[in-house]
Amino acid sequence: MENIEIFSDQDIGMIAKRFKTLSEASRLKIIKALQNGEKCVTDIIKITGLLQANVSKQLKILENDGIVTCRPAGLQRFYKISDPIVFQICQEVCQSKKTN
Repeated sequence: MENIEIFSDQDIGMIAKRFKTLSEASRLKIIKALQNGEKCVTDIIKITGLLQANVSKQLKILENDGIVTCRPAGLQRFYKISDPIVFQICQEVCQSKKTN
């Protein structure tokens, strides 16, 4: 049987970075908060129960990894999911855990 390369070494780096980003519970809470659309930081804080400093830090990490985008509007900043594949990744992990 022939070995077929599923992903390259470059892909491995990208995959590792994405899973590292998704490995933090507070970032997953923020992703969940943004599941139904764009929210400002205040709304994210209310939904997640996280502190403002932590939300800001985690949003920056999510933004740097391309998972969320930010839209400034006056004094507020609104965030939304820019890569909805994260929901599929999370669902796959949950489904896999339930079947094992």
